[in-house]
Amino acid sequence: MSINTVHLIGRVGGDPDIKYFESGKVKCRLTLAVNRRTRNSDEPDWFELEIWGKTAEVAGNYVRKGKQIAVKGSLKFDTWNDRQTGASRSKPVILVDQLDLLGSKQDGDGGMSDMSSDNF
Repeated sequence: MSINTVHLIGRVGGDPDIKYFESGKVKCRLTLAVNRRTRNSDEPDWFELEIWGKTAEVAGNYVRKGKQIAVKGSLKFDTWNDRQTGASRSKPVILVDQLDLLGSKQDGDGGMSDMSSDNF
């Protein structure tokens, strides 16, 4: 049995980077700052998020820097060869299946809503 599930709640580090492909697919990339419960430091852990399809469009329309969101997805590794050295590189990315917009009316969003690929 294998399990690859990630749940995170945090604040978005920058406005969404949306890309539309000729095939009609949509991809959104975001960074997410998450504080650990057990750590005394003020420095958050940073995660890169990748979102596809209708959920990516929703993120592009409603998510902005500083907004609190919750995500559910899986961990994957992007790999490439460094252009200068030719060395193999990789970085962890969270492939998001579900996006929840969190916050209060003061944050300008009217509460919590569920934006998962299952709902579209």
